[in-house]
Amino acid sequence: MNFIFNNAVKILLGLLFAVILFHLCIITKTIPYDITWGGRLHSDTEMYVFEAISILINLFLSWILLMKGYLVKYKFPNQIVNIILWIFFAIFILNTIGNIFAKTVFEKLFAFLTGFFSILLWIILMKKKTTNH
Repeated sequence: MNFIFNNAVKILLGLLFAVILFHLCIITKTIPYDITWGGRLHSDTEMYVFEAISILINLFLSWILLMKGYLVKYKFPNQIVNIILWIFFAIFILNTIGNIFAKTVFEKLFAFLTGFFSILLWIILMKKKTTNH
């Protein structure tokens, strides 16, 4: 089970890195923002705010995953880490549903990614406690 848990943490961290790069591409306008955020953004200012918040949230989730995977020394208590991960799990489930009903095909494809995030978080959350950490 540790092998599956460790790989789930590493895969999710890699995907979060890719998502952060994606958001940086939106900020630099390499990817047009009108095909993201459900087509709701109407100005550069809105885009910068939404993208900055998104990057910060993804960095926060990465930090929490580093704690859960025992990859950093400083750590919140396990109970707090688990509560935060359950909140993210619920958000990704809701985001998957939202992406399925998105306006653009591009964004509908993200339902696969957010669904996969949900599965990985489920694997991580279902890991039994170990005494060696």
